Amino acid sequence: MWNHHDTLLIIKLVIAIAAIVILVARFKLHPFLALTIGALGLGLAAPLGPDKVLSSFEDGAGSTLGNVGIVLALGTMLGKLLAESGGADQVATTVIHHSGPKRLPWAMALIALIVGIPLFFEIGVVLLVPIIFTVVRELHEEGVEIDGRTYLLLGLPALCGLSVLHGLVPPHPGPLIAIGALNANLGTTLAYGLIIAIPTVALCGPIFARYASRWATANPPQALIDQVAKSSRHDNPPSFGVTLFTIALPVAIMLVRTFVDLTFDEGDTVRTWIDFVGDPIIALLIAVIVSLYTLGYARGFKGDQLRDFLTEGLAPAATILLIIGAGGAFKQILIDSGIGDSIAKGVESAGISALLLGWLVAVLIRLATGSATVAITTAAGIMAPIVAHDHSVNAPLLALAIGCGSLFLSHVNDAGFWLINQYFGMSVKDTFKTWSLMETLISCVGMAGVMILSVIV
Repeated sequence: MWNHHDTLLIIKLVIAIAAIVILVARFKLHPFLALTIGALGLGLAAPLGPDKVLSSFEDGAGSTLGNVGIVLALGTMLGKLLAESGGADQVATTVIHHSGPKRLPWAMALIALIVGIPLFFEIGVVLLVPIIFTVVRELHEEGVEIDGRTYLLLGLPALCGLSVLHGLVPPHPGPLIAIGALNANLGTTLAYGLIIAIPTVALCGPIFARYASRWATANPPQALIDQVAKSSRHDNPPSFGVTLFTIALPVAIMLVRTFVDLTFDEGDTVRTWIDFVGDPIIALLIAVIVSLYTLGYARGFKGDQLRDFLTEGLAPAATILLIIGAGGAFKQILIDSGIGDSIAKGVESAGISALLLGWLVAVLIRLATGSATVAITTAAGIMAPIVAHDHSVNAPLLALAIGCGSLFLSHVNDAGFWLINQYFGMSVKDTFKTWSLMETLISCVGMAGVMILSVIV
């Protein structure tokens, strides 16, 4: 039963979260430092004692990075090879050539879904913006009338595809953080995520862009257009089929693992080996090794070039790895201090849906900090003890609910807001009317999909 001790623990948690939010939003402190300070402060206030706080922090950070960190590194390597080989351009060219002008918004969403599988959101944006601008240029050369709205009509569906993948589909960092914290089944989460992602992208991408392009306009800097909207210089790009095979390989392996887990008994030799191969680390490692040939040696790159590509690809992962590690430490302190059990008792007594609660917690942290990673990391840590306490909670769906919440209303404290604002040359007002509104729709539509699936499964 709920008691005075539980109330005190929850108050301390609220203070710790508020401190993290203030440090990030008001004082512009790096999220890694804010999460570290919040986690250590909460552990001392709980109180766990200095020695136990340090061991909980180290165990939480180490266990999280030991899994998610390696997956992120491998995914980043695959994305780098995809960009350097010309594979991304090849996918874009193939899809565009098989769609007419009226279907181009849908083609751009499809390109984002294909190309964005192994990429961080920010990297995906940088990779897709040249494709968007190049398509607009080609339309103009073919005699199609072009204005500022054309960039939104084609750009928003692509951005939508990237954002949905970022929040709902492993091996992206957000879903993997939630899966690890909640101990959810990876294959099941992946399958549910894809089921929800497809209609969410359709509604919030091409369909939304049709209306958003009427009430806002984009005016990308001409210097940027001249720089990025140019023909590819890759002499020997991979074919569409080779590129698609390489990108989809890790996802296919993980889905096979899910199928085998449903059809073979636990302990079966076949299931044991498929579970090993289908682990995200092994699946992505296989994909990277395959890509070294399909996107590397077969394209004429030498060993030292590929080594440099992989090294450069790891640089963007450094910041997010630190944030994820601190978030894992925060989660472990919640568990070891007993705060998680108090949250579980509170949810049980209040009768609030765990799925809805997870979404709301992620939404609030996202609004306050502007960081989807901080939102999903913190919310997953808060909700993890509830899953451990109440086995009726669907962990894969809870992971997706938190992912949906972490995408809610990107605004001025989100680096992604300004990235889109600057690339597309929009006013702040128009950025809110397009990008911010689209992110909110993605969050709500995705969450509706989670709730519908919760009734079915």
